Amino acid sequence: MNRTEKNLFPLYEFAVNRAGVGIHAVDHTGRTVIYNDKMKAIEGLELEEVGDRSILELFNFDQEESTLLKVLQSEIEQLNVKQTYWNRKGYEITTINDTYPVFQDGELVGAVEIARDVTALERFVLHPLRKNSDPVTFNQIIADSDEMKAVVSTARKAASAKLPVLLIGESGTGKDLIAESIHNELSPANGPFYTLHCHQSNAELIERLYEDLNMSEPFTLFCERIDLLSISLQQSLYTFLKNAAQSGRQLIASIGDDPVELIAKGSLLKELYYFFASFTIRISPLRKRKEDILSFVTTYFAKRKERFGTSLIGITKEVEELFLRYDWPGNMRELEFLLNEISSLATTETEITYGMLPLHFRLKSDAGNSPTQAVDFIVNPEKELMPLDRYLKEAEEYYLQKAMKLHDDNITKTATALGMSRQNLQYRLRKLKNGR
Repeated sequence: MNRTEKNLFPLYEFAVNRAGVGIHAVDHTGRTVIYNDKMKAIEGLELEEVGDRSILELFNFDQEESTLLKVLQSEIEQLNVKQTYWNRKGYEITTINDTYPVFQDGELVGAVEIARDVTALERFVLHPLRKNSDPVTFNQIIADSDEMKAVVSTARKAASAKLPVLLIGESGTGKDLIAESIHNELSPANGPFYTLHCHQSNAELIERLYEDLNMSEPFTLFCERIDLLSISLQQSLYTFLKNAAQSGRQLIASIGDDPVELIAKGSLLKELYYFFASFTIRISPLRKRKEDILSFVTTYFAKRKERFGTSLIGITKEVEELFLRYDWPGNMRELEFLLNEISSLATTETEITYGMLPLHFRLKSDAGNSPTQAVDFIVNPEKELMPLDRYLKEAEEYYLQKAMKLHDDNITKTATALGMSRQNLQYRLRKLKNGR
């Protein structure tokens, strides 16, 4: 490196780290050589965690799904590619990527990816009924099942007590709606409602709370998925919350799994759990409260008709039976997104028919109606062979389901028995559920 290059290097470094997009560069072997601050914030990793590891060690996606590795292999740029994957902390990320091969003297030396984070935008798209709508209250929560009636009842009591609240439930069950309903139930009104998305390992995350929140006024703070923070950041958050726990402040947090298991795994700070444990509210997945499905559908169409004047008012009996059979791994969020996808394409139809369902959903729901059995994998000369890709996918699904059942659905034990990482198993299970 000559003197001019040495003088320019600090400027390059400053520009890269101040860029508003994520920048990830790898050499020709797939080893990380540049990983800027924005990319660190997007993917929830610290620079020392990335080091010189291959991206296949850092993230749970197959080699053919990595745009960086695709570009290394093909030496052809890939532009405007949407990519959804899970980082090593188990957080789902969605980005729009432009990825370029880099050449020096005619030889490929690596690849650079420029990523725009659309995770938050994707989440907003998944809540179409909340656009330009009134504040969420308990009256808008679908609660026909006994499970949701109990959730709403306990949440109302929490709002009256104004004590810290912990919401426990899978992604898409509506923890954010319960949190906002608690806020809007407070009497007198409690000032602004803030959401802290705890999906990053950025050390400045908690410092920004002190800067962004007016500590002299009452407010509600919803800390979404505190179990995804590093333990050191959880400790910092705990310190902040103890200082913020004054009269008029409503503090709410959510986690995605059983707190006892999370604490045992070292994913949840015990003191932070105890801080929020005054009111612990478990929100059941939709597959365990299917009484709420049809009520949600009816409410969805009523609101959409009121807002847009659309002709859709319901679903056929066939679709109703399919909805009640399906397990809804994405819970209410998946159902809402599906209805929005169908409604946006409808013209004069008054009911959703089976033929109007997207192909990806029909394939998932039909597969769920006829569980795969071991006999399905026996090659029979009298039976038509299925395509290899489908055979491998169904064999993997069958094997993982049996392994999970054998270990009482314990992810850690199953992953150990299969000789794979916990994150890799979680990724494969998610991928199978989502039909990707």
